[in-house]
Amino acid sequence: MLDKAIHKADALIEALSYIRKFKDRIVVVKLGGSLMETDQNQRKMLTDVVFMAAVGMRPILVHGGGKSISAAMAKAGIEPQFIQGHRYTDERTLAIAEHVLVREINQKIVATINDLGTHAMGLHSLSSCVLLAQRTHLHEPDGRQLDIGLVGEITEVNAHLLASLCAAGTIPVIAPIARDRTGGKLNVNADTAAGMVAGAVRAEKLVLISDTNGIYADQNDPESQFSRLNQQQVQHFIENGIISGGMLPKVKACLTALNAGVGRTHIINGNFPHSLLLEIYTDKGVGTLITTE
Repeated sequence: MLDKAIHKADALIEALSYIRKFKDRIVVVKLGGSLMETDQNQRKMLTDVVFMAAVGMRPILVHGGGKSISAAMAKAGIEPQFIQGHRYTDERTLAIAEHVLVREINQKIVATINDLGTHAMGLHSLSSCVLLAQRTHLHEPDGRQLDIGLVGEITEVNAHLLASLCAAGTIPVIAPIARDRTGGKLNVNADTAAGMVAGAVRAEKLVLISDTNGIYADQNDPESQFSRLNQQQVQHFIENGIISGGMLPKVKACLTALNAGVGRTHIINGNFPHSLLLEIYTDKGVGTLITTE
């Protein structure tokens, strides 16, 4: 019993230097993966976020919800279509996505944080929207333009509002539905949104939470995980196909954040107990750290 207590005390002492270092610093956390599908796991992760706020950090949350959107579309008899990794989004699909992301996921996250004793505010297309975007235009290799509907790429983030909320001790919770300059709505990628938000507020860190421990040299070899990479290494792995598929938008979000002045970016597994706290407040971490050098 005493050994266990001493171990806990050692962990607190190890965390102390990080708590001091990151006091009043903004950390952007993107919630995604199967974490979004389980209320119990989501509450555990949000408890860690509330802990971060309690010890002086200023978290900003960005969340996804792709699986829930697909499930809602299936229930409505709509088959999802993906073009170059983007969900084709017509008016009906956008309405479903907005309902799932805002009315279900965002409101639940805000309510849970408030229930845990910290104030949160939902920022989305049905209230205060901090994401401004323009229509995304994709092309075939021969130059022909592809129609992917109401999908956007972020052009601006309301960093002033986010900084003001953080300074007031409120946790912003951002749903990835953006507005365009005419007031229309656009579906945006949550990983990309998180990277843009982190850069706009000059965050200390960007942490992307998913279902993988990070980046691997070989996806079939659990021992090949990279604990740390720099931008040059990441770019090399992208060009050589080592980083591809669903990991690609996450890594590109990290590069976007780093290029905008964010100190460090992380990709971690949200299904690992207290992975967020372990990545931020311990020497070794549990995921893949991506830095500028």
